[in-house]
Amino acid sequence: MSGVPRTGCAETMDALREELQRAAEERSVEGLPPYRPVEEPAPADDLVSESERILADRERTLGADHPDTLLARTNVGGACQQAGHTDRAVRLFEQILADGERVLGPDHPDTLTFRNNLAGGHEAAGDPARAIPLYEDALSGREQVLGPDDLRTLQCRDNLARAHELTAAPTRAVPLHERTLSDRERTLGPGHPYTLLSRGNLAFTHHKAGNGELSAELFAHTLTDSERHLGSDHPATRHVRQLLTHVRSA
Repeated sequence: MSGVPRTGCAETMDALREELQRAAEERSVEGLPPYRPVEEPAPADDLVSESERILADRERTLGADHPDTLLARTNVGGACQQAGHTDRAVRLFEQILADGERVLGPDHPDTLTFRNNLAGGHEAAGDPARAIPLYEDALSGREQVLGPDDLRTLQCRDNLARAHELTAAPTRAVPLHERTLSDRERTLGPGHPYTLLSRGNLAFTHHKAGNGELSAELFAHTLTDSERHLGSDHPATRHVRQLLTHVRSA
């Protein structure tokens, strides 16, 4: 059998998500630049040390409760999570959320981000069930404060859907991915990396739910759009091609 081994399907999907996230971040009003290899990132523990240094400077110059200090503390939590120090990351995110609610208020956009980040910390620590109510609260807040079409709102819905997938509830993830895909097609267009991501997420969720034919159809659609808008040699396109091969042969 050719294509991705069955045990590698989820890993390939994770790689696809990373590539499309990177492509979305690089997108400009003129369109996507040609793909270029990513430079070797700094070691994760070095990122922790650097973010801690920046936090100490902000605390000294701005004070512990300044919004910029809270964001710097968030970066320390994110660096810890990236370095695999998930327990410390969760503790930091819990404190940051409490500080954000106290200093900025529970409905401030930054506080909603802190709540989303705490959910992500629990997910990274292997507890997606604990992440789900936090994502739900963050999503509800972003819909009310930022609007249903804000990129951060759509990202939060993505996160909630993924947490349901990780708790073996793909049928709960499907309508979330369907709505996000529809919203991104309408607001960003069919070729935007985030739209490709939503269609890939929906395809993968149907695969996990046992809907192989629909999953293959969605991955085929994703592949066509990825080839057209990113190029046939883009890493994201190659990942979609591998996933399509896998679901067709499953």
